[in-house]
Amino acid sequence: MFGTMMWQSLTTGSLIAHAEKYHARTEVVSVEADGSTLRSSWGEVAANARRIKSVLDGLGVAEGARCATIAWNNRRHLELYFGIGSGGRVTHTINPRLTPEQLIYIVDHAADEVLFFDRTFLSAVAKLRPHLKSVRHVVLMGPAEAEAAGMIEGLLFYDDLLAAGDPAAPWPDLNENAPAALCYTSGTTGHPKGVLYSHRSLVLHSLGGNQPDGLNVAARDTVMPVVPMFHVNAWGVPYIAAAVGAKLVMPGPKLDGESLARLIDAEQVTLSLGVPTIWMGLLAGLKSTGIKPASMKRTVVGGSALPPSMLREFRDSYGVDLIHAWGMTETSPLGTLNQLLQRHTALDAEAQSRLREGQGRPPWGVDLRIVDETGAELPRDGVAQGELQIRGHWIVESYFGQQDSALTADGWFDTGDVATLDADGYLVIRDRSKDIIKSGGEWISTVELENIAIAHPKIANAAAIAARHPKWDERPVVLAVPVAGETPTEAEIRAFYDGKVAHWQVPDRVIFVETLPLGATGKVVKAKLRALYGDVLIAGD
Repeated sequence: MFGTMMWQSLTTGSLIAHAEKYHARTEVVSVEADGSTLRSSWGEVAANARRIKSVLDGLGVAEGARCATIAWNNRRHLELYFGIGSGGRVTHTINPRLTPEQLIYIVDHAADEVLFFDRTFLSAVAKLRPHLKSVRHVVLMGPAEAEAAGMIEGLLFYDDLLAAGDPAAPWPDLNENAPAALCYTSGTTGHPKGVLYSHRSLVLHSLGGNQPDGLNVAARDTVMPVVPMFHVNAWGVPYIAAAVGAKLVMPGPKLDGESLARLIDAEQVTLSLGVPTIWMGLLAGLKSTGIKPASMKRTVVGGSALPPSMLREFRDSYGVDLIHAWGMTETSPLGTLNQLLQRHTALDAEAQSRLREGQGRPPWGVDLRIVDETGAELPRDGVAQGELQIRGHWIVESYFGQQDSALTADGWFDTGDVATLDADGYLVIRDRSKDIIKSGGEWISTVELENIAIAHPKIANAAAIAARHPKWDERPVVLAVPVAGETPTEAEIRAFYDGKVAHWQVPDRVIFVETLPLGATGKVVKAKLRALYGDVLIAGD
């Protein structure tokens, strides 16, 4: 005799249904574009998501159709995550910081049928509307208003649609391999590419990424995703929070340090997530307001390398544990997260901090390797350095609309990162392959040079690039943003590298700038810096 187990499709609808049934009274706090705060709950979010599902049914939007959102982190956006995706369509989150040309390309490539947008983007959407040929319905995420209706013909209003929707509309019985969400890469080289996430991959990402050594979100947590909901599904936080019934704090568009500091304090946030530039701003905001974020115990930092000096300042000044993570659009995004092993607990705080500077180790669900230029796997000894590749349950296989596989012949995805791995799987990203400096045949890590510069008390932010050199092909140049009121000298900053890197790795130049160019996801756009300063060592500027 053989026994059997129940089988149910792994769908995002099961996540929101769980939150609705068992965590209906748990708060969802939303900061709106006008600065006001809306207080909702998982029960209300779930009912509104069902309403949106029924509205899309009524509009004749077919199963599998893409529905775009251009919106901040707020309650309505959260409702759309589930109302669209769990309702059988595809939630296509679009980055509003892209150029109009990129936005038109992405909407056209995705063949979006519905476009939902926040009031902030009314003027932009009005200009884009004539170019969006596949879009049948445009919905402003708010109440009806005459001015907006006059700017876009046939404009629908979210709150009106919601009032007409059915709060008891059942979630469809979907195949777990059906698509649920779509995100496009930032498109720093060539056109952005779409990554289509299945219900199965999103649910497995939620389970695998939320292990105790992962994000470790619990029902007792208050979670604030500062990472935008248009950036790789806010790192999966909306799905994870629904699965465990955590309180969510959606910070809206105002992400300056002082606003975040006050919000953390007011809502007693225990866990927040975002890119390093956000936490640089938060440090400044905490200092200017005098707020001590007593409730916040952990912050997950990803998107780009975490400066070690920031890790120590949060720990020593505020008692906040910064957890380094790594991932990308193609990995849903969680690839690694830096949590310590049992034997590391005996180490002193400084030794533990050094371990935490890397990107961490993979959770169950993903596997990593590094290879040389021939594709041969390199040893996991923490020293050998090669191209990082990944495979797993929530890793891309092919890009949206493309028949060709995105994988190597033996089934791995090449990330474009240069890294080391040790025997425990701890990952250290040395650089992006396109950013690493190759000087006289030797590699120099821009990440390491940037971390050293940012650790200087007079430097607020820094970026290292490869500048062309007549003898060595490439040499490092650092672009540094001074702390307000400080006037460091180039010699002073270059001297700060002494003893921290080999003498031949010390930057040839340190150039002070007011700001660094940031891309749509908050990362420094080094291509612009190379265009501006790539010949500085040749021209002698």
